Amino acid sequence: MTHPVHTPVVAADGGLVRFALADLLAGVPGPMRVELTDAAAAEPWLTRLVGTEHALEALAAGHVDVPARPELAVLALLLWARRWWPASPVLGVPPLDPALLDLEAAVATVAVENVAEGLLDGFEATPAELFDAAVEGIAATAVADEVRGLCLRLSAWFDDQDDVVRAEAAAALAAAASPGQRAYALAAGAEPAASAAGIVAEGRASVDWARVPPGILDAAENTVTWRIVAAPAAARLEVEVAGAFADADLTAFATRDGEVVAEVPLHLGAGRFAGAAELTGSVHIGLIVGVTAEEVIGTTPADRAEVVSLVLAREALPPEARTLAERAVAASAEEEF
Repeated sequence: MTHPVHTPVVAADGGLVRFALADLLAGVPGPMRVELTDAAAAEPWLTRLVGTEHALEALAAGHVDVPARPELAVLALLLWARRWWPASPVLGVPPLDPALLDLEAAVATVAVENVAEGLLDGFEATPAELFDAAVEGIAATAVADEVRGLCLRLSAWFDDQDDVVRAEAAAALAAAASPGQRAYALAAGAEPAASAAGIVAEGRASVDWARVPPGILDAAENTVTWRIVAAPAAARLEVEVAGAFADADLTAFATRDGEVVAEVPLHLGAGRFAGAAELTGSVHIGLIVGVTAEEVIGTTPADRAEVVSLVLAREALPPEARTLAERAVAASAEEEF
């Protein structure tokens, strides 16, 4: 099964619309696959989205491949970026402003609803929820004119939906949007501390992107260092994770033969997370950071390397083919020179 990191998806009411990540990141969306999970729920929007012939094909086979709708492709890319964007100053991939991603995703969600009303009835994030998330974080930005334009579009849409409060909030945000530089690239942290006396084992590990929240850690490999230090009562396991962008509840787990033998709560420090816990028994351990739902498979180093390569190639795309958050990073960088 293809890992979700490789397949941007829009979760519709009664179905899923999937895209190939390489196509979306290259700015040339190919075909999209509509997969039905509940034909009765999907039928009201299916014909409006793909036409009668393809709708009948989907209802008979459970899926259909059709040319990508631009509105859905844009939304799928934005939703993917909110979860999987591999921010890493180490690798040269700048973090994206989550508020700008949420704002653009809110507008993209409205556009999809206009294409096929009811398509997103089962979607987990409505334009209102995305706007609410965005409005808390929007600040001075190098793309203030674009922010104003998106806010005015949302204000008009909320007004049509009789959501007066959000219509006024979006209009107010449009009026308040101001140009200014915002710090996007965050430090990856200082060099790891020098090994202390009494170390009986040490090693490095990489963070599985599927186990941690988005936008928290540098996406580069080998950012985790661990050491076991001898102590009179029990050995102490010390863990550091370099490249912290924001705070979160994180835990590192020491494993032996697949079983967890120690849990290390990690706390945010200067550009890193760190923590320590007692460890008994053998020093031969594995180390993982974060948790994931049982049904979610992890990312491999090959998965992560492929995604980083595709994202880095986006630097060659024209501005209009990139997200608002990406354009903000580029504009902010230009302001520095």
